[in-house]
Amino acid sequence: MKVPGFFKRFGPVLLALSVFAIGVDQARAADKPAEPVKLQGLRGGTPLNQDNPPANHRQERDHPVGDRDFVQMPPLIPHTISGYQITKNFNKCMDCHAWQKTKESGATKISVTHFKTREGVELDTVSPRRYFCTQCHVPQSDAKPLVANTYERAKGMK
Repeated sequence: MKVPGFFKRFGPVLLALSVFAIGVDQARAADKPAEPVKLQGLRGGTPLNQDNPPANHRQERDHPVGDRDFVQMPPLIPHTISGYQITKNFNKCMDCHAWQKTKESGATKISVTHFKTREGVELDTVSPRRYFCTQCHVPQSDAKPLVANTYERAKGMK
């Protein structure tokens, strides 16, 4: 028996039977109630007109001060800053890092560069452009890189 002749003769019948079997299977599936899809948004079940309570998460323990990877790199923050408030009227970082508070707190003084304007004029308070610490400084973490890379520290920093 030749295979091509077989399909030429019975191909349309096999195709019709296949379509019929798929239709029967779908009809059976339609008789069963579908499982409801359970979606969970980032807000959980909290309505939009209400606030979510703050999430409980593990506070990361303090780190030793990290090395810098390039010459002008802002220092990393070696402690958690969860819940720190930095607004135009209040900066929690200054509770420890302001020059007049570092003896008591043992924290690093903010750099003298933070007291200069863009034009180089020295101020007696922190420059507005340097006031929002987390624009440049980020908390240190032991997280592994999300994407492989070939980054190398600056030669002078090794």
